[in-house]
Amino acid sequence: MDFGLYLLVVGAGASLVLQQALNSNLRLELGSPWWAGLVSYLGGAFAMLAMVVARGDRLPAGAAAQTSWHSWTGGLFGAIFIAVAIFMVPRLGAATVVALIVVGQMLGSLIFDHFGFLGVPQHDANPVRLAGAAFLILGVVLIRY
Repeated sequence: MDFGLYLLVVGAGASLVLQQALNSNLRLELGSPWWAGLVSYLGGAFAMLAMVVARGDRLPAGAAAQTSWHSWTGGLFGAIFIAVAIFMVPRLGAATVVALIVVGQMLGSLIFDHFGFLGVPQHDANPVRLAGAAFLILGVVLIRY
């Protein structure tokens, strides 16, 4: 794999921390977690719209009929993620929240990989991968103290 791609993904992970801190601050400044979440989503929607326009991408004709209904629900889970983070960063701190998010992502990923849910390529949850998840959980415990 290209090391630059790894750095790009690490940078995306770091931007998650920045996003959570900014959303948490916005919640305090606006006095509402719901408005803060909406502003966050609108910012993301405008960024994606700018990319669609800049690239000239068009939604394929009949896209709704060609896709499964659940493929359109990703934003709902993004909203849950944003709302939980907005509520929890002030209570637990950015490091703990992000560490717990990573643990949740890892456990979910292991399950999706193991069973091949929603078309994810199947990869067994072998002892080495499970040990990696256990070390992430240990990392959360260590970050908390």
